[in-house]
Amino acid sequence: MRIVSGIQPSGKIHLGNYLGAIKNWISLQKENECFFFLADLHALTLPQNPQILKENIFQTLATLLACGLSPEKNVIYLQSEIEETTELCWILSSFCKIPELQRMHHFKEKSKEKKEINMALFNYPVLMAGDILIVKAEGVPVGEDQLQHLELTRSLARRFNKKFGKTFPLPKDLLAPSKRIMALDNPLKKMSKSAQSKHNYIALDDTPDEIYLKIKRAVTDPGKEIKYDPQKKPGISNLLLIFSEITEKKIKDIENEFQGKGYKEFKEKLTEVLIEKLKPLREKIEKLKKDKSYLKEVLKKGKEKTKKITQNTLKEVKKKIGISII
Repeated sequence: MRIVSGIQPSGKIHLGNYLGAIKNWISLQKENECFFFLADLHALTLPQNPQILKENIFQTLATLLACGLSPEKNVIYLQSEIEETTELCWILSSFCKIPELQRMHHFKEKSKEKKEINMALFNYPVLMAGDILIVKAEGVPVGEDQLQHLELTRSLARRFNKKFGKTFPLPKDLLAPSKRIMALDNPLKKMSKSAQSKHNYIALDDTPDEIYLKIKRAVTDPGKEIKYDPQKKPGISNLLLIFSEITEKKIKDIENEFQGKGYKEFKEKLTEVLIEKLKPLREKIEKLKKDKSYLKEVLKKGKEKTKKITQNTLKEVKKKIGISII
């Protein structure tokens, strides 16, 4: 199956990204034709410092490779270098209705946080459709928060196919098996790279001191019982989920291990586990970040492989809609 997915280089990759998406990508790369991209155009829905964004691209790529994403098994590329994606996005926007975009949960949530809303945020789902359809993907690894966007992609593909003949596959959603990891400072919201507070997340290259401080300050709940109950105890439930995912232990077994013990002991053990598990990953990230020539080569090869497909797709689309005279 041909698969595509992307991640924004808008900050450091954190535990939520790894457990919710990247871990699944590493599993999918074994038996599928995978295209993974750094979504730098999507990152522009928020203001970006050019130099920081450039460094974040290298940081994100180094982290993905350190986690085990193989440039030999996968096609890894920079979204903005595939011009066919944005051209297809414009074509697809002529098949998309304004009320459809107004209904998007992502747009509704993000627009609440802003005084001024840019068109990039509004048009985000159509660009996502372009990312998917330009490589004719058959499957897309997504979290639950992206299902609505993927359904719009399928709708746009259906409309195009109905009018001009079968052109695009209708991509299936490949839901990540992991549950959503929530923010350390607010367990009612998901962990986010773009959060204002660095105590929102555990970055994969955090130092032991940073991990210690973030877990120490992580929000818990009234009482002392170490019990998984997202409704009544969202704080400790989130920490239990992190403990379970990082150690591959069942939550029930962790509850039993800490029966009769308090939050302090639990947090100390979780800190110890995270420091131990993330140490080799942090070292790999730091090593890869220094080798920018290698990182550039990975993206160059990924661009070349991707364009062999995207150029043909766009040529086919333009011919069908009548804007190609060749």
